[in-house]
Amino acid sequence: MHSTILATLGGLLAITASALPLAKRSFSGPVVRQLPIVEVKSQANDDQINSDFPDPSIVPLDGTWYAFGTQSIYDNTNIKVQLATSNDFNNWELRQGYDALGSLPSWANSGNPQVWAPDVIQVDDGSFVLYFSAASASNTALHCFGTATSQNVEGPYTPTSDTPFACPLDQGGAIDPSGFRDANGQRYVVYKIDGNSIGNGGACGNGVPPEVSTPIMIQKVQEDGITQIDGPTQILDRDAADGPLVEAPAMVRAPGGTYVLFFSSGCYTDDSYDTSYATSDSPTGPFTKSSSPLLVTGTNGVFGPGGTDAAWDASHIAFHAYSSQEDVGNRRYMYTSTISWNSGSKVYSLS
Repeated sequence: MHSTILATLGGLLAITASALPLAKRSFSGPVVRQLPIVEVKSQANDDQINSDFPDPSIVPLDGTWYAFGTQSIYDNTNIKVQLATSNDFNNWELRQGYDALGSLPSWANSGNPQVWAPDVIQVDDGSFVLYFSAASASNTALHCFGTATSQNVEGPYTPTSDTPFACPLDQGGAIDPSGFRDANGQRYVVYKIDGNSIGNGGACGNGVPPEVSTPIMIQKVQEDGITQIDGPTQILDRDAADGPLVEAPAMVRAPGGTYVLFFSSGCYTDDSYDTSYATSDSPTGPFTKSSSPLLVTGTNGVFGPGGTDAAWDASHIAFHAYSSQEDVGNRRYMYTSTISWNSGSKVYSLS
């Protein structure tokens, strides 16, 4: 059964590049009942279990939904990329013991890879590309990201290169890659330069002045989703209202033609983490942040909702959150929702 957030979340096309600097964004609309939690089930039995499944990426294909999740430090710990499936987008089965990433490239730290924020896309020839972040072998404190491919959506995926797709170690590394295909067929990858990993301490490593940049970048790629065209372009960065960082970008093109970039701000280890969004008339920007986020702590009873991914249809999203105040800083569970758009490309409800 679906529930609904009745509040209008903002006229996306009405936001302009001349917007004033934002105060700390907060959810102001009325909330009605809880969003449906994604109950991940084990293959061993039909009992619903709590499972740590951060940074979900969702893929619909032939009547089945596939969700890929970050390597957990709590559950399924030997699995680099977790996989869960669903036939209805509400009830999910965890592929217990199955690793969607078959092997690691040589640039990754094999001893403790810390594989984060996988994202899967289908490319023009029908095959699939997995983008993933992993600890760098040359500096295990920092992450880079790379690509892997498979003929099947479930994988296992094979790395495509011994060189990462992006690895600016001097800026803190790169994480949270996410693929996007525009209406004209042009493909892009958005990602975060992980500046807070070399910050001066405090929340998420970047709560002590001077705070460092954590820019969101976009990289144009060829139809294979891997081969880069020219260099990356910065489309977003943190400001004082965002706290220590912006991260977890995911782009969609709304029905009216506006480009919507979902992202998280705050710190993922506490309940300041949120899901916000920014808009533009072009996938390469400039982007303007919304005056209020999409999801914050307290929205439908969840804590620290972030790591949001949007499906190719721009109507289904998944995100992780803590289920209670007591759980903040521990397991992050996966939630799902749908987004509805009106003819003016305004987000008007989640269900």
